[in-house]
Amino acid sequence: MISGAVYGHTNLIARDWKASSRFYQDLFGCVPVPPVRDFKGPDLELGTGISGAELRGEHLRLPGHGPEGPTLEIFNYNILLEAPEAAVNRPGFGHIAFIVDDVPAAREAVLAAGGKSIGEVVTLTNALGKRLTWVYVTDPEGNVIELQSRPK
Repeated sequence: MISGAVYGHTNLIARDWKASSRFYQDLFGCVPVPPVRDFKGPDLELGTGISGAELRGEHLRLPGHGPEGPTLEIFNYNILLEAPEAAVNRPGFGHIAFIVDDVPAAREAVLAAGGKSIGEVVTLTNALGKRLTWVYVTDPEGNVIELQSRPK
């Protein structure tokens, strides 16, 4: 085990980091953690392996974990690759999940804010025998979000 390991953040690369940040603030109550990050230069180029790389964005404190909890880091690079179509079954990081009080209402709020539907709202019994309602949607940039209720 790696000594001192603590979860810190998840990074999301956005075409429009400000719009993505507003989406997560407005819908999920994420809170900006100043300052805005603005990085460029040889160290960023060496660290990313991208010649001429510049990035800008911010961290958002995720809801429900207090002032020292993990963040969602939303950045934009000056050099972007094309994103593949959203898919819940692509290997690699698949989605970010938010626990909500009302999954259908949260789904409608995401769609009204420019997100897209992937699947239908379903309720199933999880491995612990608890009922769980959930659905996959995307944010306006196509990143997959799972909306789920607390198991009952």
